[in-house]
Amino acid sequence: MKHMTLEHIAQACGGLFRGADEEREREVAGIVLDSRRVESGFCFIATRGERVDGHDFIGQVLQKGALCVICERVPEGVSGNFIIVKDSLQALQDVAAYYRKTLQIPVIGITGSVGKTSTKEFIAGVLSRKFRVLRTEGNYNNEIGVPLTLLQIRPEHEIAVVEMGINHFGEMRRLSRMARPDVCVLTNIGECHLEFLGSREGVLRAKSEIFEYMQEYGMVYLNGDDDMLRNIERVKNRRPVTFGMKRRNDYYADEVVPHGLSGSSMTIHTGTGSFRVSVNLPGEHMIRNALAATAIGSQFGLTEAELKEGIEAVMPVDGRSNIIKTEHFTLIDDCYNANPVSMRSALDMLAQAEGRTVAILGDMGELGEKEAKYHKEVGAYAVQKNITGLICVGSLSRFMYQGGCKAKAKSLSNTFVQYYETKEALMAGMKRGGLVPNGVTVLVKASHSMGFSQIIEFLKST
Repeated sequence: MKHMTLEHIAQACGGLFRGADEEREREVAGIVLDSRRVESGFCFIATRGERVDGHDFIGQVLQKGALCVICERVPEGVSGNFIIVKDSLQALQDVAAYYRKTLQIPVIGITGSVGKTSTKEFIAGVLSRKFRVLRTEGNYNNEIGVPLTLLQIRPEHEIAVVEMGINHFGEMRRLSRMARPDVCVLTNIGECHLEFLGSREGVLRAKSEIFEYMQEYGMVYLNGDDDMLRNIERVKNRRPVTFGMKRRNDYYADEVVPHGLSGSSMTIHTGTGSFRVSVNLPGEHMIRNALAATAIGSQFGLTEAELKEGIEAVMPVDGRSNIIKTEHFTLIDDCYNANPVSMRSALDMLAQAEGRTVAILGDMGELGEKEAKYHKEVGAYAVQKNITGLICVGSLSRFMYQGGCKAKAKSLSNTFVQYYETKEALMAGMKRGGLVPNGVTVLVKASHSMGFSQIIEFLKST
């Protein structure tokens, strides 16, 4: 890693170097937290987790050829190069912030309440038609994931696409300090993390912290259909670029033809031209993701042919609107996370499926004092979509069940509505048969803490 000598690293994190003086000017080959990923010449950062303490693996990584270890304490009887710090996680962030300042490539930071990962995939997929792109892996979007992503940037990379997720005030400021984005993308402002952020206004304020360390020449791209984002008129004295379904946006789509769960086709307008393209993921929100990628790709000089090719190459990510065909069911695996906005989007997607449809929905976390209200609204919305069945699972989802039952009685809907306290009780009910008939399309969605991937695996094996 260029400019990342042991001396530079120690200075960046304010650590005390303890080792061979002649090693101070050696550059590390990589920096990792996972001892299993250590290779010869790497720097290992020993952190204390809930279950595992990285300090217990210091001897092991040095035997594997680690050049240096950043740690809070040095084990007795172990020799090597050490940088001793007060807080290893803070050291990780400080080192990543230093490394970012040595890089010349543009960094694209993506945040918002819903759709960060799929937007990242669209943007990275489009830009990869022309550039060598590093993108955030999986859900590495927090105060550990963002610095690890930045530290993966190598000389061959030409652009980095970094997903940035938060749930408290101040977190985005710390992420932005590390990433120093050249481009900021905001997908939407929804009812999420309200337990900590209080309101949608609070969510907007917390997400907007991304602008604080944006480069002075940086550009901002916003979902112009979002009622809160479209009120942002200038950032660092520049007008944001907008994308969305409405014609008032700088980049917009029309002539949309839905293709059920196979996605949709549409015409995208760029301001200088238009082109016909297919999005292979269902839902209007995926069209907006493609529009964001079109706007970013246009800034970086991609042709309409390259934009089209990149958009059409994007496929689902596990746990996020991933369509799985089994012998008995069509599954929509959207169980990575959930909030009221993403629940409604997922139900819109389910309603596009042909034949019978069942939604298995679970608790939405971090919604604060109005959590009962939001769950009831989702239950009512599900029934209003005229799906075949709504199955609510979890302690908070009893409110979703109540909302669904009330909407069913009011509209005389034929949607069946059921409630299970736990996913284990639900799976026991499914084992007995009849609850989820063969041939149906099943949406499975809840906050990540609910562990609904177990339901996906159960249905796949049924």
